[in-house]
Amino acid sequence: MPEQKKEFVPVATTPFRNPEPDRNFIGKAVRVVGQIFTREDLYVDGDVEGTIESLDTRITIGTNGRVQASIKAREVVILGQIQGDVEATDKVDLRKDAKLVGNITTARISIEDGAVFKGSIDIRKTEPKPAAAGSATVAVPAAAPVVPAPSTGSTQGGGPQGGIRR
Repeated sequence: MPEQKKEFVPVATTPFRNPEPDRNFIGKAVRVVGQIFTREDLYVDGDVEGTIESLDTRITIGTNGRVQASIKAREVVILGQIQGDVEATDKVDLRKDAKLVGNITTARISIEDGAVFKGSIDIRKTEPKPAAAGSATVAVPAAAPVVPAPSTGSTQGGGPQGGIRR
């Protein structure tokens, strides 16, 4: 039987991914001290100290990310470390290697096995978005019909509703 040669193909341990064009990126060699406000998705793989706010988009803390900040966003995905409070209007997602020391306020939460979390969780329902002005419909619950008590003709018991019937 002829011997088969196996060809060695080098494989990168971490796949190379370009940040998406609509995502801001803080690399692992970057340190930010202060306030970050953005209207686009933000990927943090470096160090941030202060506050991060992106109310309508997603903030992702990468595996190398180390954040000492309060975070407010629509959605927060945590792969790295956070020390501070996290507030998300939609969802907080703690992945397996995440570490969060702080309080969470969100509508939905997901914590994978292996994640470390120390703090409190406050689940708040999302407020329904108002409908367009031209298509608004109002649902009014129907009132239960009022049915008078049957008249017994007796007023025992001292009241006009009737009393005990014997």
